[in-house]
Amino acid sequence: MGALLNIFKIPELRGKLLFTLAFLAIYRIGFSIPLPFVDQATLHRGMGGGDGLDNLFNFVSMFSGGDLSNATVFGLGIMPYISAGIIMQLLAFVVPSLHRLMKEEGQIGQKIINNYTRLLTVFICMIQAGFYLNFLLYGSQSSGALMGFPEVYAGGGWWYFLNLILCMVVGTMFLMWIGEQIDEYGIGNGVSLIIMAGIVSRLPAAILQLLFEQTSGGWVFKRSVLTLGGSGQDMSFERVLALVVLFLVVVLAAVLMSKAQRRIPMQSAKFVRGSRVFGGGNRNFLPIKINQANVMPVIFASSLMLVPYMLFLGLGNTFKTGWLYQLADAFQRQGWIYMVAEVILIYVFSYIWLGVTFDTREISEQFKRTGLFIPGFRPGPRTQEYLDRVVSRVNYVGAGFLALIAILPSLVSSFMQVRPEVAQFFGGTGLLIVVSVVLDLVQRINSHLVMREYKGLTED
Repeated sequence: MGALLNIFKIPELRGKLLFTLAFLAIYRIGFSIPLPFVDQATLHRGMGGGDGLDNLFNFVSMFSGGDLSNATVFGLGIMPYISAGIIMQLLAFVVPSLHRLMKEEGQIGQKIINNYTRLLTVFICMIQAGFYLNFLLYGSQSSGALMGFPEVYAGGGWWYFLNLILCMVVGTMFLMWIGEQIDEYGIGNGVSLIIMAGIVSRLPAAILQLLFEQTSGGWVFKRSVLTLGGSGQDMSFERVLALVVLFLVVVLAAVLMSKAQRRIPMQSAKFVRGSRVFGGGNRNFLPIKINQANVMPVIFASSLMLVPYMLFLGLGNTFKTGWLYQLADAFQRQGWIYMVAEVILIYVFSYIWLGVTFDTREISEQFKRTGLFIPGFRPGPRTQEYLDRVVSRVNYVGAGFLALIAILPSLVSSFMQVRPEVAQFFGGTGLLIVVSVVLDLVQRINSHLVMREYKGLTED
């Protein structure tokens, strides 16, 4: 408790924390602003079944800080900005001019890269908003699959449609600006905090659905929660207990994986100056995080998992082929085909992210310039080959952990008969994101406290 009070004793830290909370509050207020010209009541009736498309939109929205189930200004969330940043980082390793800007031009080059990222965000927003609105407002119902709601659109013509696209683009750009302001004047990573705020805001509704049921007289506590046994959708005591245990296990595993490292020993070379010998005795370690990419592969893979459903359903409506509808239904209901595809994407993006953020060639060159070496390996290509091998194996374990966490809610929902929006909070990527962001925030706060000789939040 004393460590928490110490936060408010430091004016700079107190100001950063209050600034961050204020901007997150602005985000939550703007989260409820509906798009113009759209009949929200009709849209809610169409999405109110709690199955299929609604669950899929809720699942993707969880990782974007947006709300695809409701036609709101912040519907796309921050995901277009994240996608643009990842694309720019990938291009920086392919396009020589961008690589020079990122590595050699310093802060000026980084500002230019940021401007390119913002422009790319606008472009991605326009494409995603166009597809989303066309899918939501002008779709048709085919093969029993809910494609869209033409009657929710109260306006008409392309001019109104462009206005809706502009509203969603402005909403995402405003979220991007909020994230950048938190990065500069607040505390923590702005984009991550926005995503975490969107996840945590869904937690009360998930707990409400878990422990209560809606009747004509309002919400009533489920008596089955206090009894043993139960069938179907009945939430019995042992199921609630299993979910609580699963929650604790996933939190513990997420903390351990966030802190876990593979430490590679390294040593400084000896050199002689006059009659004295320097170096050679200092033995340090190069830390490599097991979960090098953190939650970014899961966020990016999850956002792309909406594409196959729309693609197969669109092709099914075009060619009137039954197996295309079956594939669309498999991705909509997040079955085993969905889980296998998501695991593959998580591994792919984990290795892509590793190649972007961990340059073994640059590290081996730094070893050569500073006189460091890994015992048993000569500086240069041999060191790079060893680092590539170790990092690849470590990343394989980290990606496997991310894949297990990502598919865990689907397994819980299938075997324990728990609603998908509830299962997300008692094991899964949403919980992993919250834990990772909280750990990063605590670390940043600790650095401010320790620098001013206060006790940190994690110290006894």
